[in-house]
Parts: sequence; C-alpha cells; structure tokens
Amino acid sequence: MEHIVRTNRLTKTYKGQEVVSNVSMNIKKGEIYGFLGPNGAGKTTVMKMMTNLVKPTSGEIEIFGEKLTPNSYHILGRMGTIIEYPVFYDKLTARENLDLHCEYMGFYNKKSIDEALELVNLIDTGKKKVKSFSLGMKQRLGIARAITTKPELLIFDEPINGLDPLGIKELRDLFRMLCKEYGTTLLISSHILGEIEQIADTIGVIQGGRLLREITMAEIHEEMTDYIEIITTDCSKAAYVLTDKLQLNNIRVIDNQFVRVYDQHIPQSEITKTLILNDIVIDSIHKRSSSLEDYFLQVLNGGGLRD
Repeated sequence: MEHIVRTNRLTKTYKGQEVVSNVSMNIKKGEIYGFLGPNGAGKTTVMKMMTNLVKPTSGEIEIFGEKLTPNSYHILGRMGTIIEYPVFYDKLTARENLDLHCEYMGFYNKKSIDEALELVNLIDTGKKKVKSFSLGMKQRLGIARAITTKPELLIFDEPINGLDPLGIKELRDLFRMLCKEYGTTLLISSHILGEIEQIADTIGVIQGGRLLREITMAEIHEEMTDYIEIITTDCSKAAYVLTDKLQLNNIRVIDNQFVRVYDQHIPQSEITKTLILNDIVIDSIHKRSSSLEDYFLQVLNGGGLRD
C-alpha cells in the first residue's frame, strides 16, 4: 500500500458556503506531510473529516486502503490525533490520563505509557495534576496520548503551539524518529514554515478551502533559486538602474524594502559597483537561497492552482 491517506474531491459546506472544496490529497506511507495554509484556509476542517469528527458534504476519504465511513472504528483505532486544543481530565495526573486513554482504546501494553511520557519529557511529572500544567506541557501530553497506542498514522493540528525553541527542536527530532524508526506516517499542519521545511517530505498548500499545490520537498528544492538581495533606501531607483545599466530583467521589489535579483549572469561585485556609481546607497547586499516561506507565498499569490 503506497498511500496511507487519499481524499477524492473532498468538500464540506456550512450554511451554503464551501469551506473545503474538491480537495484531493495523497499521503504516502512512512512520510511526513506538511499541511500549510493561512488561518481559516480549511486545514482543521480537512483533518476533522479524516478523523470522523466532521462528515463530508461530498467526496471520499480512504485510509489504510479502506473507505472511511461513520462506522470505521477499527480504522480510527490505528490513528493518533491532536485536533485543535487537546483536552484532558484536569484533576488527574499525566499518567492517569494516558491510562484512561489506553482503557477506552482497548490497548493494554501499559509500558507504552512510560515510553510516551519519556519521549515528550514528561516522565518526571509524578503526582502533578494536569490543571497545573503549562500550555507547552499540555501540548506535549497531547502528543504523548496520540503516540501511546503505537498508531500507524498521526494527525497533528499545530502540534508545536505553546512550545519554546528547545521544545520545538525536541518534537522535531521526535517526529523524525517516529517516521524513520517506526515507519509512522505523519500529517502535520503548522504556520511555522521553517519547522515544516526541516522535517516534511511532502507539502500541501491550501487556501480558501482549495488545495493549491501538493509537491515533494525534493521538487521544491529543485524549483528554488538563488538570488541577490539588496537593502537600500530607494528600491525603485535601484531597480531602474539595474534594468537600464545592466539589462537585468528578473528583478522584484519586495514591499518597497529590498530588491531581489534573480538573474545569475552578472556577478554581485558588478551589481554593487553599478549601484554605487549611480548614487544608490546600499545598506546591505547578500546572496541568498529561496526558502519554503518564499515558495509558500508564491503559491498563495497565484503560483499554480491545481484542480
């Protein structure tokens, strides 16, 4: 089975308005799939439909090679999820919460509770009640609950919310480990593009309920280009000089704050010399590489809608 999750023209309508429209996703077994989009784009709704929390208006979802139906309890038992904010029994400890989770999931290997708490660095919380946990600790506990039963598929909606940089790095390493060592498939939504760039194998970009692009990170890296970024007080004049004096055509002025030169045939030293000779004040000039954020913004601004 090559794909763990497939959706076919998945659509959800609320009060006559489509919030998810004809979304067809393909998530391969053992990969980390980064699900990107601005707030309100439809990411959470898609994830809720995949976990049977919301029923599609039309379209189909296939998980583990089976069509998802309202009675697909055995399929849901092979998944671990965090959708929106994780909720716990606040008067119980972390271990007691996970013990209850195992009970209602019919999972009886209680050693996995300690393993999960160890993996998210909550093993030493002892008798501390969840109500006194910080937001970051609750987010870690949500991940521990999701992985305790050894699921084949993890669906995480903004899993690193509330975490400090060290916590984010630890979870990044955990996600990689789950994928590589256990063969777990992960679907992760996040607005922190730099983190997704470091761990994802494939990304899907959604906006206004429509999937704009589904592409592997390897393909993105092939598309990404180097450019020279110039910060100056007069971007318009700098762009004119570069076009007029050096015949550079592939230039972009970004927010009237800096100029990006994508043409590669003129050395940076020649660009600097030309600008200075034409009385352009240069605050900085550096060669840079495009990032996932650059690609993401390009797609949102019209870089390729795929039905």
